[in-house]
Amino acid sequence: MSGKKLVIVESPTKAKTIRKYLGKEFMVESCMGHIRDLPQSSKEIPEKYKKEKWAQLGVNTEKNFEPIYCVPKNKLKVVKELKSKLDQASELYLATDEDREGESISWHLTEVLNPKVPTKRMVFNEITKEAIQKSLTETRSVDLNLVKAQEARRILDRLVGYTISPLLWKKVAFGLSAGRVQSVAVRLIVERELLRLKFKSAKYWSLSGEAVKGSEKFETKLSYLGSQRVATGKDFDGDTGQLIKKQNEVTILDQESTKKIISEISAKNLNVKEIEEKPFNRKPYAPFITSTLQQESNRKLGLSSKETMQVAQKLYEQGFITYMRTDSTFLSEEAIKAARSCIQDKFGKSYLPEAPRKYDAKKAKGAQEAHECIRPAGQVFQSPDQTGLEGVQYKLYDLIWKRTVASQMVDSIQKQVSVKLEVDQYLFSSSGMTIEFPGFLRAYVEGSDDPEAELADREVKLPKLTLNEKLKSENWKASDHETKPPARFTEASLVQTMEKEGIGRPSTYASIISTIIDRGYVKKQSNALTPTFTAMAVAQLLMNHLPQYVDLGFTSEMEKSLDNIADGDKESLDYLATIYSGKTGLKALVDSQEKNIDPAVAREIKLEGLSKYSFRVGKFGAYVCKKENDAEICASIPESECPGDMTAEVAEKLIEQKVNGNDAIGKDPKTGLPIYVLNGRYGPYVQLGDIDGEESKPKRVSIPAQVKIEDVNLETALDLLSLPKLLGKHPASGEDVKVGLGRFGPYVVCEKDFRSIPKGQNIFQLTFDQAMQLLLMPKKGRTKAAPVKELGLHPQLQTEIQVFNGPYGPYIKCGKVNASLAEGMSVESVSLEIAVNLLAAKVGSVVEPKSKKAKASTKAPAKTAETSKAGIVKKKSATSKKENPKVKSTVTIVKANYSNQTKRP
Repeated sequence: MSGKKLVIVESPTKAKTIRKYLGKEFMVESCMGHIRDLPQSSKEIPEKYKKEKWAQLGVNTEKNFEPIYCVPKNKLKVVKELKSKLDQASELYLATDEDREGESISWHLTEVLNPKVPTKRMVFNEITKEAIQKSLTETRSVDLNLVKAQEARRILDRLVGYTISPLLWKKVAFGLSAGRVQSVAVRLIVERELLRLKFKSAKYWSLSGEAVKGSEKFETKLSYLGSQRVATGKDFDGDTGQLIKKQNEVTILDQESTKKIISEISAKNLNVKEIEEKPFNRKPYAPFITSTLQQESNRKLGLSSKETMQVAQKLYEQGFITYMRTDSTFLSEEAIKAARSCIQDKFGKSYLPEAPRKYDAKKAKGAQEAHECIRPAGQVFQSPDQTGLEGVQYKLYDLIWKRTVASQMVDSIQKQVSVKLEVDQYLFSSSGMTIEFPGFLRAYVEGSDDPEAELADREVKLPKLTLNEKLKSENWKASDHETKPPARFTEASLVQTMEKEGIGRPSTYASIISTIIDRGYVKKQSNALTPTFTAMAVAQLLMNHLPQYVDLGFTSEMEKSLDNIADGDKESLDYLATIYSGKTGLKALVDSQEKNIDPAVAREIKLEGLSKYSFRVGKFGAYVCKKENDAEICASIPESECPGDMTAEVAEKLIEQKVNGNDAIGKDPKTGLPIYVLNGRYGPYVQLGDIDGEESKPKRVSIPAQVKIEDVNLETALDLLSLPKLLGKHPASGEDVKVGLGRFGPYVVCEKDFRSIPKGQNIFQLTFDQAMQLLLMPKKGRTKAAPVKELGLHPQLQTEIQVFNGPYGPYIKCGKVNASLAEGMSVESVSLEIAVNLLAAKVGSVVEPKSKKAKASTKAPAKTAETSKAGIVKKKSATSKKENPKVKSTVTIVKANYSNQTKRP
């Protein structure tokens, strides 16, 4: 035994950073995230459990909710390597993240590795030398309450998802999924879309002009007509679009009345009737927590929640920021000193408050994980320019640095000026705002990348005025307005709503939003989250038949219960039984409701104001139906169409195109076949010839996005159908040179060598010479690069391992398997051993036998069950002369024995 101490973390980047701060007596290794989880497919379920009713859940619902834990095939080599390192170690330090998930990973590591040496839990909130050294002296044991809470959350998510999803398969469409928090997020987005459908816009007018004093001008707006206030946007309901006030309480201007007023006052002066100056202070924003970082990153940098968390994770692992999963706005004394030092040096003493600002550790509903806020790491904050960071990492660090420093600065002192101007019976209003002292705004302005520029933009200065002063007026204009429907959720506003309602946890918001997009429930249009028709059907079914599982209050109470388990105030087994078992539990509820759900009704969506149409979800997507003369006509709805934007005109047009589909726009002069312009699930297209039987496949070409379907005439259709079009022969190879239109736009091709045609170039007017010029240009990012480093043969695969430079940075290649280098790892530092470790998570699933003889030996040997000293039942291959080259996944079923505190929590 070497006497070295083994430290295990989640990622290679984190391991590399920590390795810098520890001496040679330490080995720092990565477990590459979770090493064990519930089975992800039926293949991972042990044979002896497959016939059990609960097997597909991966949780024994009949016996204390005992979970089956599996070490996935792609983690077997990682585990083997960690066991090998542990055999050489005198102590084991578990240094996974300080939250429930990190605590769970540490527990699973002890269960799988079964260490025989002293084991300590090492916790820190930032990866700096001081924090790492301190954590070595303040170790603790694994917090089993946190592990229980995380395990209960994982089991609860599995029970909800795997119990409700099959119901959706039967009643709506196969392959759909439900989730404990995912489905609530979908419901919120769908309800917002339904509000948009109910919305009835209202019109109103406003009148504005410019008041003139000398060379200075400022805007003024009509606010009162006699004693009645002129209606503005705030007088209309944001959900319905209709007037909130009674008709006699406000005056709604129209075009005629505004014209009349302009004709009356255009030659008259404005009298200054009232001047009011009101100083006020604005306090700085609290430092970032997970949810506010995601919201502000989305607004300022345009990053999705998932992208924000990925970048923040890299910054944390490299030691630039504190841990990025936190609900706490608390700043440590060390951080306050660092921030105040930055303020003194960069902005001066006048921007430094006498006493540090204190922020509550917990403010969010059901807040958890009382770490610090997200801030620059260390006792001294590196300025963004000192970090050496680039690109999006620099931008996010800059955002965090500015927000943290601003949170400790003095208030911004501002002055609001309001002026009332009078002419005849009309009263006009103007307002201005000046920044007397910028305070924290010098460092950080919410929603702006450039604080200095934003300060100037925020000010609206009015000239010095006196009461009864006469001002000239000019440039009077009337403007019409229309009330707008409630805005669709953006990622930022959805995160804000979920946090406010206590739905899910900030650390899970990124994966929730990513999941509902990936599974086709939501589309991102610009920055807005738009539900699909499938989402409408799923949300409708759940709200009608399983309402509590998409109820905000019920889901929030789930989070509270999980928090109580983490605090040791609630038993996880009792709670899981309450949710899942019994007459009122989830299983019984789903079984009873299944009989009450008519699939035809579940797949039909009723849209406000479109009662004559039936919108449905089917195997091939959404479609609309309408009854005419006792017959029902149905037409596919293109995926580009959203429920909230559906109108009678759009529905009628789709049905009309289906009904009149046989009305060709003309005939192909070469073949005599009719040509149709049609609309399908994936958008509009032109078709040559009729469909004659199921095997018939007439030629179809998509209509480019920039071409409106109504603008497609016979000439355009013929041009499209001519693609791919032969332009000539390549002078060297003699192969055809063609122009075509593909999934990624127009292209030229010769012998499978493709080049994109630049935007703005008309593909139908492209000449052979122009095509040849494009083909002679090098491919962007497609040329086969030479390796920048050769590392040798993989010890198991006996395949060459090489390092290449790719568009997203250097990566390792072994046969057909690629693995990215860890963030910050240089090509020079990559050895064969490091490369094998990085490839370990992927190569396990692609090992191929070298000969038929070897392939024959892959037949799985007989298996025997062996019980370990830890009381865990393992599936183990029996030894034989011919070892199986494919190592089987390790599977355990953990017994619910909470009295044995060294085993399941």
